[in-house]
Amino acid sequence: MEGVKMLDVCLLGTAGMMPLPYRYLTSLMTRYNGSSLMVDCGEATQMAVKKAGWSFHPIDVICFTHYHADHISGLPGLLLTMGNAERTQPLTLIGPKGLKRVVSALRVIAPELPFEVRCVELAQEEQVLRLHGYKITAFMVKHNVTCYGYTLEIERQGRFHVEQAVKLDLPQRYWGILQKGTDVEYGGRIITPDLVMGPPRKGIKLTYCTDTRPAEALVKNAAGSDLLICEGMYAEKEKLAKARQYKHMTFYEAAQVAKEAGVKELWLTHFSPSLVRAEDYMPAVREIFANAHLGRDGKMIEMNFEEG
Repeated sequence: MEGVKMLDVCLLGTAGMMPLPYRYLTSLMTRYNGSSLMVDCGEATQMAVKKAGWSFHPIDVICFTHYHADHISGLPGLLLTMGNAERTQPLTLIGPKGLKRVVSALRVIAPELPFEVRCVELAQEEQVLRLHGYKITAFMVKHNVTCYGYTLEIERQGRFHVEQAVKLDLPQRYWGILQKGTDVEYGGRIITPDLVMGPPRKGIKLTYCTDTRPAEALVKNAAGSDLLICEGMYAEKEKLAKARQYKHMTFYEAAQVAKEAGVKELWLTHFSPSLVRAEDYMPAVREIFANAHLGRDGKMIEMNFEEG
């Protein structure tokens, strides 16, 4: 992908169940236009953020896939750190039904904060929110508790056609207003954005999903993603039965999801603590989906708009 840098992505940790000395618990963080977003916040997430060299202060949204401890137990400490950094802007938390109850219980040890914590409980199997420039689509997947995956999109408006604006004899002071999608009244006429704007162009699409069996909702929502970060709890083929029992995925099932969804790139994450020499399994994974890679703590990518 070429063009101006738009979305920074950091896979903070890649472990499932418990943090290890060399592998923090699964968490994702993104940065866009001065606003950071996090998905999941297990134990040691703060350490992972520090190690990545990123800042806590601009985090405006935290999305939770579900409420198992390895995905949310780091929240009270993170809230305290953000409070100690003199944050005053509201923080939005998004998660399945029960979020307010869970956060309230965790905040027994973080009761005093200088900022408002807003909770958005997901009430539908698929739900879209727009916050801080992100289009966030939450979609329910198949785990042994209610669990959601998230697709993050940075939308891109169409090209502004200067020649059309000139033909309409429209002063330049109105151009920016139309580019923001607002009608303009000039010379006794109502000028609508569609008169000077081309169709929306391809934006940036990132899908993140852990703790699930292969699911139609995952394939649907990941479709065409520039990057899919997806759990691969087990790599050993003989552990398929265990994956089915505990509602997780193998490397090979994640690769099949990536293939069916037509994504550009796959990063595997949420590895079992017992997994060693994960790279040994990747040739077989790439037979299913060629552009598959192991996630690793601190793995980053800059995602840009395509030229055009």
